[in-house]
Amino acid sequence: MSVSHFWQSGRYVSDGGLETDLIFNRGVDLPEFASFPLVETDAGRDHLRDYYDQYAAIARRAGVGLTLESPTWRASPEWGAKVGYDAAALGRVNRAAIALLQDLRDSYADVEDVRIIGAVGPRGDGYVAEEATTAHEAAEFHLPQVAAFADAGVDVVGAYTMTTAVEGLGIARAARSVGLPVLIGFTVETDGRLPDGTTLAEAIAHLEAEEPPDGFILNCAHPTHIAPGLAEGGWLDRIVQVNPNASTLSHAELDEAEELDLGDLALLAASYDALRSKLPNLAIVGGCCGTDASHVAAMSGL
Repeated sequence: MSVSHFWQSGRYVSDGGLETDLIFNRGVDLPEFASFPLVETDAGRDHLRDYYDQYAAIARRAGVGLTLESPTWRASPEWGAKVGYDAAALGRVNRAAIALLQDLRDSYADVEDVRIIGAVGPRGDGYVAEEATTAHEAAEFHLPQVAAFADAGVDVVGAYTMTTAVEGLGIARAARSVGLPVLIGFTVETDGRLPDGTTLAEAIAHLEAEEPPDGFILNCAHPTHIAPGLAEGGWLDRIVQVNPNASTLSHAELDEAEELDLGDLALLAASYDALRSKLPNLAIVGGCCGTDASHVAAMSGL
């Protein structure tokens, strides 16, 4: 079985909204929304183990595989610098994050299949389309993190919450340059379009023409926001993972919110199920902002 297509072997559970769960449900302080520094302390690693253990339990109950997404969404140069990490420190912590997940995988021997995704986040804000860049610049920016994942032996790179096709293309090129399979993920606004106004069909077509990834992810939007963007077309077959938000609030509203919106669990599960008929190759079920183990369990039919 090809590592780059492990998800074709069956169904997988992923995790939920790591950062929002840690901050709002567990009282963990995460400056700049960065969870990767937790890898470097005993207390931080304990928080992460407890968090991932919940999703391993869901995978066991559902009789499916498990993907472990590394806590590295903010572990890139500009975000890392804001919390005191230079290039060398970022390389160290990105490798350490994958090593932690490899140790967890060893402890989950009774789970059907466990795979590790090296999580990459956007250079800028995950809710706002940043100033235009080139795919070459994006590839250069993200290459150090992706190379660290390659050194650590990750299964696949997963880019989450991309707001432009160009940045997604750059990450795909960076992953290919170090021989790693890659999934590219986009977020959408309430109209089903990327924050820069691009349709999902256009964004996916752009990458398919330039540097086709191994599949696509949709994340950080409620299923009712994703649905309007799923126009008919063969491109829908290329979407393999959906990690929605719990809330039906817009990105702008969530950005201003001071309390966690857990959303309507029944609506989330029902609207997620409605996406399945449009996405024949959806294989990885997880959550994003505001979701915890209860949301992922509900979306997994438990």
